[in-house]
Amino acid sequence: MTNLADIADLVPIQVWDGVVARRVQGERLTIAVVELAPDSIVPEHRHSNEQCGLVIEGEVTFRIGDEERVLGPGGTWRITGHTPHSVVTGPGGAVVIDVFAPARDDWDDRPTAGSGDEPAQLVWPRGR
Repeated sequence: MTNLADIADLVPIQVWDGVVARRVQGERLTIAVVELAPDSIVPEHRHSNEQCGLVIEGEVTFRIGDEERVLGPGGTWRITGHTPHSVVTGPGGAVVIDVFAPARDDWDDRPTAGSGDEPAQLVWPRGR
């Protein structure tokens, strides 16, 4: 990968059903634009990576451990490694930025989003 790229040119990967990410992978961190389809569910899971993020568009109901909150544009989260968390979107879906450290090397094996003649329907950035 080149050191300079436009997010719209990055290959989208399927992270969960209804959840597509385009990522920039560094040696020690990953930053990803993640698009969640309407009424998507990211089931409770945990990973060794620390995770921080920001809602760009839409709303998500985020649960981290025992804390739950609806977050809209500008809402943020921080998750320490190995902490259980889950996300649910409403009828409008959402676009978020996620940052992980160390890098999410486990995403290397995720399939490309979309199939054959039907590419992933990405919405961000708008106007592209």
